[in-house]
Amino acid sequence: MASKSKILIADDNPTNVELLEAYLADFDCETAVAADGEETLRAVERFQPDVILLDIMMPRLSGFEVCKQLKSDPRTKGIMILMVTALNEPGDIERAVQSGCDDFLSKPVHKLELLKRLDNMLRIRHISDEVERLRAYIERMEERCG
Repeated sequence: MASKSKILIADDNPTNVELLEAYLADFDCETAVAADGEETLRAVERFQPDVILLDIMMPRLSGFEVCKQLKSDPRTKGIMILMVTALNEPGDIERAVQSGCDDFLSKPVHKLELLKRLDNMLRIRHISDEVERLRAYIERMEERCG
């Protein structure tokens, strides 16, 4: 049986965290929370999430910086990042995409939209993981036979 998907909520506003946790209550997942950019990076190491709901405006490191770091590291680049932000200027969205996020949602977050995007992101994540496992298996078989 597959293990539960892991979702990290990275937001410095406790009200936003509570709302996201409430939205995820019936979603079959395990959650963890981080309150700033540096704590998010530590939580990624410890929790190893499938998806991060990442606020952009956070203390210590912005969501943009966190996303760039995670996407540039081979160990964490496969984590799906959904930026959740009050920023909605075209320049902010462009900067989010340039930092490597996989998708973004503007606040206020609508529950149905969040859950549908998470469902899609988790499907992509699990398919990518399976493709990677198959690729590694094929390489091992080729080494044995070659």
